[in-house]
Amino acid sequence: MEAVNLTQNMEFLLLGLSEEPEMQPLLFELFLCMYLITVLGNLLIILAVSSDSHLHTPMYFFLSNLSLVDICFTSTTIPKMLVNIQTENKAITYAGCISQMYFFLCFAGSDNFLLTVMAYDRFVAICDPLHYMVIMTPQLCNLLVLVPWVMSALNSLLQCLMVLRLSFCTDLEIPHFFCDIKHMVQLACTDTFLSDVVIYISAGLLGGGSLAGILYSYSKIVSSIQATPSAQGKYKAFSTCVSHLLVVSLFYGTGLGVYLSSAGTDSSHSRAVASVMYTVVTPMLNPFIYSLRNRDIKGALRRLFGVAAIKGPFVLGLKKCLCL
Repeated sequence: MEAVNLTQNMEFLLLGLSEEPEMQPLLFELFLCMYLITVLGNLLIILAVSSDSHLHTPMYFFLSNLSLVDICFTSTTIPKMLVNIQTENKAITYAGCISQMYFFLCFAGSDNFLLTVMAYDRFVAICDPLHYMVIMTPQLCNLLVLVPWVMSALNSLLQCLMVLRLSFCTDLEIPHFFCDIKHMVQLACTDTFLSDVVIYISAGLLGGGSLAGILYSYSKIVSSIQATPSAQGKYKAFSTCVSHLLVVSLFYGTGLGVYLSSAGTDSSHSRAVASVMYTVVTPMLNPFIYSLRNRDIKGALRRLFGVAAIKGPFVLGLKKCLCL
């Protein structure tokens, strides 16, 4: 196939989840609802944590950062998909595709690292509770958030540079709803060996390393809980980890499922549909998982809405008085 020069006018086509015209309105409404729920739910978590002084602790500091990353993560893909469906135009520019790929990898990596940091936080809280506040200082917490952002940004930059060096064929159709790096590399007409090596090494070191850190932390947590003499103490310790374990299971379970299933079936469409789980569904469910099982979050949200309900009539009455 003929290679294409990388110019500003080159465009890729995002084929999306379905090419059937009758499915487009349903997909638009479904993903719009999911995106709005994701943004609203994670914003409420951030507002609850920032507005309540009782939640100014390392655990909730990491949780609010995870909510921020989840908002950014979904915002890199879903708005473009909704625009494409609404305008019936599947095109995305080369620059737009590279930008989307960069931010997608960056926020996905940040999500991955933050889950590891949260596992470490639970490890210190349960295995060494007497020194928890001494270890988890504000300086360390800021560093544990800053480092994942920097590492994710550098990793996504490296992978995008590997794609920028490639030349592409005249067939520029991506069987996905966003610019997935593996599909981008598959469309290249030049040798992709180096790009493939970088992708797999990056996934192995960053993804595998983070998962190993989480598993190690929870192996120590389980050992510590088993050593606790009282049943109430065991339940209290375990209950602080349940929400995080559910989120980790969703994120890694769906992410690994996508790559294992796609490797087995070699179906691009199946992989695109499965990708919805960790790119859309998991960020949408995170606020519900953390808030439904967490009394502190539910209490903060009640106080937040209670203050808003009190201030609302007060502000309206004040405006009426000023008008008079």
